[in-house]
Amino acid sequence: MAPHREAQKKYCFRAITSAILVGGGLIFAGLPALGKGLVAGALFSVLNFILIAESLPHKLGKSRRKAAAVSMGWILLRYALMAVPLILALRFHLFHPLTAAVGLFFVQLAILWDHFVLAFNSSPGKEA
Repeated sequence: MAPHREAQKKYCFRAITSAILVGGGLIFAGLPALGKGLVAGALFSVLNFILIAESLPHKLGKSRRKAAAVSMGWILLRYALMAVPLILALRFHLFHPLTAAVGLFFVQLAILWDHFVLAFNSSPGKEA
């Protein structure tokens, strides 16, 4: 498997797993709107991350103008996709909009957490 696919699987798995655990905890604590919003936002965060990886090959080998147009199309598609949970929360009140917004950052949080743990475990002065 290609290295970028391994990283994609790792971060998507961590993001959705943590969202399900935290969201499930919120649901069992009697806050279902918060839990559902977190999980919905995380699902769309994972979809956005997958679209980023899938869009990269479409930009290669094209003229500058064509690559810019393709990039803009992919960006607009990703932004529209990320707006879906927010629209569902605000318009139809299916879940809490704030936790849906937080859930949209779960892949980024998984990446930051991974780098934080790596930096902490390999800090200078720490014995092996």
